[in-house]
Amino acid sequence: MRASQAPRGSATGRRVPLEERKPMPHIVVEYSDTLTEAFDRPGFGAALHPVVAKTVDTAVAGCKTRFRRIEEAHLADGAPDLAMIHIEVSILSGRDAGTKRELSAAVLEVARAHVSPEPGLTVQTTVDIRDLDRDCYEKHEAVHPA
Repeated sequence: MRASQAPRGSATGRRVPLEERKPMPHIVVEYSDTLTEAFDRPGFGAALHPVVAKTVDTAVAGCKTRFRRIEEAHLADGAPDLAMIHIEVSILSGRDAGTKRELSAAVLEVARAHVSPEPGLTVQTTVDIRDLDRDCYEKHEAVHPA
């Protein structure tokens, strides 16, 4: 038996059939380093996951958010008073455009609520919803008993 097919509870884990799980979404957040103090990332993640799970009918346990601080970027004309947050949400394919628009708007609202105003700084926040190919997406879950 391959490790990806080991029984649940084994140290090597198992491949989880799609119908047994609600995998995804994968969320990647890039943000300007000038927002390190102003952007409440733990609060954002905690508030975001239930919103995403409800909107796309998945489980909060499947949500994964990664944050990437951008140390160098050129925004607009390069003025130092500009900052950005870009949020990419990847979900399993098959959702209609209306659901994706709803998700995009909800993610933007949550993000805006977790950024404190920085005097003299203009923050551009964008959201992009992407499809994960349902036919190719795989997940492996390793369960390590205590």
